Amino acid sequence: MIYSIPNIISFIRVAIAPFFYLLMIKNNPGSTRIACGLFVAGAITDYLDGWLARNVYGVTSVGKFVDPLADKIFTSAAFLAFVQLGIVEMWMVIIIIVRDFGTTFLRLFAVNNKHTIRTSRSAQWKTFLQMVFIIYILILLLLKDIRYIKIPPDRVSGLIYSDVSYFMMLFLTLITLWTAVEYVINNRSLFALKKNLSEEK
Repeated sequence: MIYSIPNIISFIRVAIAPFFYLLMIKNNPGSTRIACGLFVAGAITDYLDGWLARNVYGVTSVGKFVDPLADKIFTSAAFLAFVQLGIVEMWMVIIIIVRDFGTTFLRLFAVNNKHTIRTSRSAQWKTFLQMVFIIYILILLLLKDIRYIKIPPDRVSGLIYSDVSYFMMLFLTLITLWTAVEYVINNRSLFALKKNLSEEK
């Protein structure tokens, strides 16, 4: 059922995403702090909807689609904000977004056709590393604007807009590309089904 409590919590994460993005791109201390608070709230909803689905309400086919979709919208909002702030390259974010949303909608196709999606361990690591990178940048942005910390703001900015950030994002992009290839290999039967249905039409 689409209006189950876990799904509603997932939709809250979707609703938070645009506000998080708009606050991030304002790029001032107050808005950045609020945006980071929203990110924490989003992370809590991510844990809560999964826990409730597994332990109270049961995992549903709708939830299997809605939860990862909400995750992708939320992380995409963060990456697009980082592009707007000049922290990461747009082409890298496009690759990540196309891959993430492509696999999410293929998951919907699989669910509708009573097919099982095989998720690799590397895809799980990809999601984990995306979150680590986003949290890393958010912490640096917060540190830059906290005046009583003895780290000079220029030094923190140097870390944010550095080759380190660039190569971390490049590494994420390469992992994302690899997981896309792996996804196709592991789910060949699903793509064959999709092709057969297209031919029947």
